[in-house]
Amino acid sequence: MNDERLTVARTADGTDGPPPEPERPEQPERSPRRKRRGPGPVTLLVLPALVTVTGVAAFLALGGLPNPWPDDSDAKPSAGVDIDPSYVPWLRKAASACTVLEPSVLAAQIDQLSGWSDDSDELSGQKGIAAFTDDEWRTWGKDDDGNGKSSPRDPADAIMALGRRDCSLAKQVTELRTEGRINGDLVELTLAAYATGPDAVTEAGRVPAQAQTYLDEVQALRPRYEALDREDPAGAGGPAGALLTAPVSPLTVTSPFGSRQHPLTGVTKLHTGVDFAAPQGAQVVAARRGRVVFAALTSAYGNRIVIDHGTIQGKRVETTYSHLSSLDVAVGQSVDAGAPIGRVGSTGLSTGPHLHFEVILDGYYTDPGPWLTA
Repeated sequence: MNDERLTVARTADGTDGPPPEPERPEQPERSPRRKRRGPGPVTLLVLPALVTVTGVAAFLALGGLPNPWPDDSDAKPSAGVDIDPSYVPWLRKAASACTVLEPSVLAAQIDQLSGWSDDSDELSGQKGIAAFTDDEWRTWGKDDDGNGKSSPRDPADAIMALGRRDCSLAKQVTELRTEGRINGDLVELTLAAYATGPDAVTEAGRVPAQAQTYLDEVQALRPRYEALDREDPAGAGGPAGALLTAPVSPLTVTSPFGSRQHPLTGVTKLHTGVDFAAPQGAQVVAARRGRVVFAALTSAYGNRIVIDHGTIQGKRVETTYSHLSSLDVAVGQSVDAGAPIGRVGSTGLSTGPHLHFEVILDGYYTDPGPWLTA
């Protein structure tokens, strides 16, 4: 498929800095040789200014005007999810590897470990948002997003690696609790094992004291991300990055996202989406509520539809549907998740009936796999 790009306009605004503090004007020298019958022009300007400055200073010392933007530092965490929406499908996919984990637990761990920053800790050697050392990465790291490189600095790879590590720990503490060697909540025991190791948990028979601070910090952060644990029922506008509705059913992948040799041109390049096997004329539906921004015949993609799902936390999400045999929607039309939009075909550069499906996040192609529900 052609590696076409959809661009998204960005805006940026700036704010002015604080105004300079007023300078106290100097008093003019008085001449003993001259008499004035009344206040001169300098006095008329200086004296009111001095009175005003003194009055304002006293007013502010007493508390000044009430702040129209109250301090939210003691407020409860927001119910929304304020993270990069491209991370959300990976958090859900990583947590699905075992029953003990929830996406909110992984998100809270990353928040506690790095604050979602990928800076390195020079002293500990930890890298990326999940704070993996090189030795730890050799054990848990993989190229999960298929971009050809396994790196702790790749957020998708790091999230999946943390999920694998946590699930391995969850399995160990579950077995220990089944054997009666430890007691406690499995999530708390898993987090404790992450902080101090399974041996320390086994020795204590519960969450060891040295793991309690880490456990408390993660549990305190978890309410911020509880929205991740709730599914968006129809992809109709739930939490940012909610999973998408399957565009065809069943989802049978014949060519995944990633680098490949094109079957017709022989050129090796990025396969910008996923190919799903489907018979000629099978129904294709919208993966999420949105507006059709393109619906026409192209040379490479054949009949192609692009749906704009709006801006989610500053990033625009679009999905595309290509090689269709028919276009059942028009540009400007609004569609709901699951609404029919066209039929499977083999138009354009295609070797047979299938759906080429893409997810475009803020103008860049991303792997559709983690975004889709089966």
